[in-house]
Amino acid sequence: MQKIRVVVIFYDSCTIVRMDIIVDTNIFLAVALNEPEKEKIISVTVDTTAIAPEIIHYEIGNALSAMVKRSQVTIEEALLAKEAADKIAIRLVPVDIRSALELALEHNIYAYDAYFLQCAIDTSCAVLTLDKQMKRIASSLNIKLLEF
Repeated sequence: MQKIRVVVIFYDSCTIVRMDIIVDTNIFLAVALNEPEKEKIISVTVDTTAIAPEIIHYEIGNALSAMVKRSQVTIEEALLAKEAADKIAIRLVPVDIRSALELALEHNIYAYDAYFLQCAIDTSCAVLTLDKQMKRIASSLNIKLLEF
């Protein structure tokens, strides 16, 4: 069974509970692009520390360029979204690429998705994603999902 990392902070007479979570690229994009899920995402992440694999900024750039190519956003919107995403506090962590690649091959997913799952396994953190396939695989790996 997967353990979830929770940090308890005692401050004066109150207790603050903070949880570390792995945040998928689509969460950053939903917030940066003001998608309908933005407010729900913010409300469930208010007392969390966002963690992502070191590749997150490259993946955000790739996703935004793909969105421009598909005419889903303009160049200006993509650049503004990148600026907004860069302002989101995040702790970057290295990922065991070989283990992530094995996970990707085992579950027939992209390595980029496997990096987030491997990160969750390595850090014992819950995952926040909008990707249904990633949710399904995370559940099969006993990785806790943060839902909203």
